[in-house]
Amino acid sequence: MTKKKSDSHPGDERIKIGARIRDCRQKKQLTLEDMATKTGLAKAVLAGIESDETIPPLGTLLRLSKALDVSMAFFFEDEVEMERLSVTRSGERVKVKRRPHHREGEVDYVYESLEPKNPKKHMEPFLVEFQPMETGDMVFMSHEGEEFHFVLEGKLEFRTDDRVEVLFAGDSLYFESEMNHSFRSLEPKPARAIVVVWNRRD
Repeated sequence: MTKKKSDSHPGDERIKIGARIRDCRQKKQLTLEDMATKTGLAKAVLAGIESDETIPPLGTLLRLSKALDVSMAFFFEDEVEMERLSVTRSGERVKVKRRPHHREGEVDYVYESLEPKNPKKHMEPFLVEFQPMETGDMVFMSHEGEEFHFVLEGKLEFRTDDRVEVLFAGDSLYFESEMNHSFRSLEPKPARAIVVVWNRRD
């Protein structure tokens, strides 16, 4: 099996997701206006993502992948091939790191793709670090699909419009992502969780 190459080193935290989104959009001859219509995101938000000024949260990344008709894996690897079985070594994981000073409304967490190779998969697994913050700073998101979270360490708070759950290491959570939802660590250090997003395909 031929080893695939990427323009970023394994584990490179400087991966330019925005540039890949822009290149894919342009190849498909879509304008920002087209993408705004397809995703429901404002053109200014899309422009910020494409210029890598804004780190897109997982829900937004899922919307973008559906609008561009690509897998979320596309944003982490340049050349992907369909494989019935793929192994991702610890040094091959790609982390998307939050900026030191994130914009208002930008979700403040760090995530790593745990499987960036298979472009046809329906489940998207990530390792996510949720940051501590005040309730008023929490950013709520909603998107198509379903999510599973397994807490590895820390104390993680999950909120919807009408429900609050506190999760500890070993606890798990499964919910429909169309619900307005947000997370935060309740301790001074980040809470870490395995997050699997199910990408509902038409």
